[in-house]
Amino acid sequence: MRDAANPRIECLLRELAPQALGAVMRQGNDFGASEDAVQEALIAAADQWPCRGIPGKPLGWLIRVAGRRLTDHVRSEMSRRNRETLVGMETPQDMAPAVYDEAESVSDDTLVLLFMCCHPALTSASAIALTLRAVAGLTTGEIARAFLVPESTIGQRISRAKQSIKASGIPFRLPDPEERAQRLNSVLHVLYLVFNEGYTATSGAALHRPDLSNEAIRLMREVHKLVPNDPEVAGLLALMLLTDARRAARTGPDHELIPLDEQDRTRWNRQSIAEGVALVSAALSKGLAGEYQLQAAIAAVHDEAASAAETDWPQILALYSVLKRMTDNPMVAVSHAIATAMVAGPNAGLELLEPLMADERLQGNHRLDTARAHLLERAGKLVAAETLYRSAALKTTSTPERNYLLLKAAGLRQL
Repeated sequence: MRDAANPRIECLLRELAPQALGAVMRQGNDFGASEDAVQEALIAAADQWPCRGIPGKPLGWLIRVAGRRLTDHVRSEMSRRNRETLVGMETPQDMAPAVYDEAESVSDDTLVLLFMCCHPALTSASAIALTLRAVAGLTTGEIARAFLVPESTIGQRISRAKQSIKASGIPFRLPDPEERAQRLNSVLHVLYLVFNEGYTATSGAALHRPDLSNEAIRLMREVHKLVPNDPEVAGLLALMLLTDARRAARTGPDHELIPLDEQDRTRWNRQSIAEGVALVSAALSKGLAGEYQLQAAIAAVHDEAASAAETDWPQILALYSVLKRMTDNPMVAVSHAIATAMVAGPNAGLELLEPLMADERLQGNHRLDTARAHLLERAGKLVAAETLYRSAALKTTSTPERNYLLLKAAGLRQL
């Protein structure tokens, strides 16, 4: 859908896709067949709506079309297996249109779908990959880049997850409190990745994909309502709000990337910052801090600084030091090295980045080269910095990031 000619329709379809899938799942309870049916409906919408106009109730339209496709699938299966009844399912003609028209006002099927995809019957990796595909609409390539693994690996995980859901007969409903606790970590991880893809798209001409980041925040608020006393849930919501608060200042008039230390902070969303700070402060007061709370605390330190020069880097370094002990995420190690450089000088940061060059998870990822180039530039090693900026530009699939890195390289050549 990202290649659709009409951006408005593309955005609408991406928003409605998980809701339609949830509604169709509620009827058929066959994940694979339901997803195929919804995909066919989305293709039909992308083909018809630009010419005929967007229906008055587009979600109802998608559900009706997908329902017909699913019924056709059921009939085909019945014929193939020579059974009289495979699924007790009405034909499209028997389904009252009012059911579909009211679908837009029923409980949030997207949240139900989110928790269903994160069922403990699935491995954590498969559950997260499936949810990113079904709920967020990310492509297999985008998910692979988020996990730093080959695209084929993600494809296999998604396929296995669909098979497991079908075999286990997982019901389509919100889980009870005990079940929620089992699935919560996967749900939070998924929403974290969805938000990150929306805030900094891994590919394409736009730096942001607001449809994804906005949906991640919306779903995170719903999860927070379900478990209001969980500090990590509050921490992740705070992290999203504190990060997203800078969105308007991250790009210039020509949609060029503006780094954090050069942003016009008057354009930051102070309401989101205040809400995020309050959430993370309350979460941290409950005791043992988790990874999302620490990341939110780091974001709060950045957001509360009146200028880049006034940023409390020693506090950020202390927070990253704690976070680094909690996780082996290589990107946390990169950020820790940058914070070290801001406190102890660029050479100290470069020394910490050195062993990460052998980390297979970062091979082909542009962020390590970008970090090294930045610190080499600060250390006055301009030729080496220019080379790494160009290397990073070749590795990223994001047009704004590539343009920024090439401009940095060109600027160093002129010095």
